[in-house]
Amino acid sequence: MPTVKASALDPADFARRFADAARKQGFRAEPLAQVAGVPLIAYTKRAPGPRPRLYLSAGIHGDEPAPPLALLRMMETGVFDHRATWFICPLLNPTGFTLGTRENSDAVDLNRDYKDLRTAEITAHVRWLERQPSFDTTFCLHEDWESTGFYLYELNPDGLHTLADTLIAAARVHGPIETASVIDGREIHEPGIIRPVSDPLMRETWPEAIYLRHHHTRLSYTLETSSAQPLEQRITTQVAAVTTALAALVSAQAH
Repeated sequence: MPTVKASALDPADFARRFADAARKQGFRAEPLAQVAGVPLIAYTKRAPGPRPRLYLSAGIHGDEPAPPLALLRMMETGVFDHRATWFICPLLNPTGFTLGTRENSDAVDLNRDYKDLRTAEITAHVRWLERQPSFDTTFCLHEDWESTGFYLYELNPDGLHTLADTLIAAARVHGPIETASVIDGREIHEPGIIRPVSDPLMRETWPEAIYLRHHHTRLSYTLETSSAQPLEQRITTQVAAVTTALAALVSAQAH
């Protein structure tokens, strides 16, 4: 598997830029831990009145720079405004980005640690999540080195109004949708959409999305852009998908 050059995303520089942008947008920074000299920080901004509570995360794999850079772009351009109450964790694996590896510096895949909590990063993240209210919708942003197009996972056990088609349509404007009928060993529900139905309690390890679905939300999306595409295209695709979904959520809440 190819690795990302360290210069694609410097974690210390990213942390500074994101903190500056978040402060200007009125976010509260909540330090979770310090990892290799880089702070793990969650950002929250609470809106008055009945607003959707939305959670977004990125940067759990150090060879996937587009997702945290997409969150940074959205923060800098004011996407995370008064329309919702926001909970954002933009960079969960700083040592992985320093090394250009999927795993952290201890060679642990952080996105398989939400059941056992072996790592400092995910232990701190979960302890923070335990202090938060439930979320109406969550978005975990990722990349896939093996795919040729955009795809997503939807965890929607109660059959709530789906955003999957909205996300796919927004992503399609900026690049191809994954055409494989089996993605990551799972059969698709429709082009680019995977809807796993397995019981989380039967899994030996938990990714973030499974943990969120079990403890914090009933509607969760994992978005995957293809690492085969240029970095700017991946960022643009993530931004388009998320901003379109956010607009749909806010509109639904208003009605």
